[in-house]
Amino acid sequence: MNSIEKNTQNPAASRLSEQDLYLYNEGSHFRIYDKLGAHLMEHDGQKGVCFAVWAPNARKVTVIGDFNQWSKTKNPLHPRGSSGIWEGFVPGVQKGAPYKYFITSHLHGAKLEKSDPVGFYAEIPPKSASVVWDLDYQWNDAAWMKDRRARNAHDAPVSIYELHLESWMRVPEEGNRALTYRELAPKLAAHMRRMGFTHVELLPIMEHPFSGSWGYQSIGYFAPTSRFGTPQDFMYLVDHLHQEGIGVILDWVPSHFATDGHGLAQFDGSHLYEHADRRKGFHPDWGSFIFNYGRNEVRSFLISSALLWFDKYHVDGIRVDAVASMLYLDYSRKHGEWIPNEYGGRENIDAIWFLRRMNEEVYKQFPDVQTYAEESTAWGMVSKPTYVGGLGFGFKWDMGWMHDTLNYMKKDAIHRKYHQNVITFRMLYAFHENFILPLSHDEVVHGKCSLLTQMSGDDWQKFANLRLMYGYRWSQPGKKLLFMGGEWGQWREWDNNSSLDWHQLDYAPHEGVRRLVERCNRVYRAEPALHERDFDPSGFTWVDCNDSDNSVLSFIRKGRSTEDFILVVMNCTPVPRKSYRVGVPRGGWWAEVLNSDASEYGGSGLGNLGGVNAQGVPWHGHGQSLEICLPPLSVLYFKSEGK
Repeated sequence: MNSIEKNTQNPAASRLSEQDLYLYNEGSHFRIYDKLGAHLMEHDGQKGVCFAVWAPNARKVTVIGDFNQWSKTKNPLHPRGSSGIWEGFVPGVQKGAPYKYFITSHLHGAKLEKSDPVGFYAEIPPKSASVVWDLDYQWNDAAWMKDRRARNAHDAPVSIYELHLESWMRVPEEGNRALTYRELAPKLAAHMRRMGFTHVELLPIMEHPFSGSWGYQSIGYFAPTSRFGTPQDFMYLVDHLHQEGIGVILDWVPSHFATDGHGLAQFDGSHLYEHADRRKGFHPDWGSFIFNYGRNEVRSFLISSALLWFDKYHVDGIRVDAVASMLYLDYSRKHGEWIPNEYGGRENIDAIWFLRRMNEEVYKQFPDVQTYAEESTAWGMVSKPTYVGGLGFGFKWDMGWMHDTLNYMKKDAIHRKYHQNVITFRMLYAFHENFILPLSHDEVVHGKCSLLTQMSGDDWQKFANLRLMYGYRWSQPGKKLLFMGGEWGQWREWDNNSSLDWHQLDYAPHEGVRRLVERCNRVYRAEPALHERDFDPSGFTWVDCNDSDNSVLSFIRKGRSTEDFILVVMNCTPVPRKSYRVGVPRGGWWAEVLNSDASEYGGSGLGNLGGVNAQGVPWHGHGQSLEICLPPLSVLYFKSEGK
């Protein structure tokens, strides 16, 4: 027996206890990143690395890397009982060493070179080895972490800026490269502070082979992509944003994974992480593999991945991508292309169990964070607790609102009176879930055009309609999300291979949209009526949703205080209405706190000179009313300041 074999078999060199093995095989070990993967350690006075990997159908597993000239025999790992885990200590290996696992499978003797499923760092693609690394970092965000529960709460103002890191801003002087994590930190923080967003949501930064997938074809579920720096560089980005008062949400993709040969696919020669039957294990839309949520070790893997980002990277939330594709066995499949569950239904029972357990563990261990579901169907209680039968998410994206609103805004104003129900329909279900109102990356790619281009009318009307839509969205019950470039109305649809068109801010109409978005964020954050009761039906009351002839809508948002009212009035036509009467629940002065048609936003400048006094004229079922000027294609906010 050589010295390496002796060390790997010695329990003193192991990081895995018998309890670890039991919990992992049971599907309830949710910190596997502390045990599996590559960990720097010292054993018998020698510094090196303890490697551990799950490969139950392997006949032999060795570690290969520069440290052994990529020898497939020099550094074998050894099985830990019947757990399927192979483990071993290799002396002399240092931080920064690239490595892979060389696996000889029991099945047909297949020989495979695989990156580490629980690796913390990887070579920059197209290279594909994992890299020995640690997650040591000195955090400076204690103030944020102490108070973040209130910042992430359901009654807090949450306005999210969705960002694709690689295409937000580039460096044309250096071959048009993307910013690094550390370069991005001060620039993004400054932009977020200027615009008034509360959180940033990053499209998936978990390691992925193909940049064109935007990160949605993941491989490294425990590693931020090395394209922009080290794990500590990414920690610096999160830390800096926290110090500037900005929360960080990560897009996370447990719904499918990339098929690249060095990754999770057929990891030990068998369908280990994915279902063997393609009717359950292969996604026809995305050409990717689907996790086997019924396998205990896969549950341990995925839930550990979710928890890692909260534990080691201090993130404030994860947005779970494509939840609908997980919930339904027949998702995007024709008759005969899917397998019913044990009861004959289309629901994926294993995925439902996984999502519930994942949410339970996140909120149990990190009660001051949130989880967000991108779920596009009418599945019930997505954002309700598991103990009442829900999936346990904190929030759900309101995809119906997004589709209805964009469809309405695309219509010529002259036809909108026939479609008033499209814009009002949301209030029939607005409080069924804890909704996020998303205008995301998916709405500005693949020929859909930018949000600005989707608006109806000539150029002036397009800008006015965009401001109208934004003002309407920020006044609706629910939290907010806007994809980058939308904050100034970029003309061009999003291209992940190039920077945003920042130069457009030199032009008044775009700068006007930017100022309007900034103002919406400021008012939304400052006025409790616009966020405190987002998920409480008593926080919203229609004044008039039936004036379809004029395409005018009016409603009141209420805070917890009985004195806190915001009146919102929308004119969805280009026709000014100079003596429009709106009923209000109290008298006195109503200050005009937002007017999307103000000249500073690129509008016509019509308005109400700062506000209006209520008159004792009964209207809309109220004893008082306001006579206001409604500018063209505009939304107005009035705040009641009493008598």
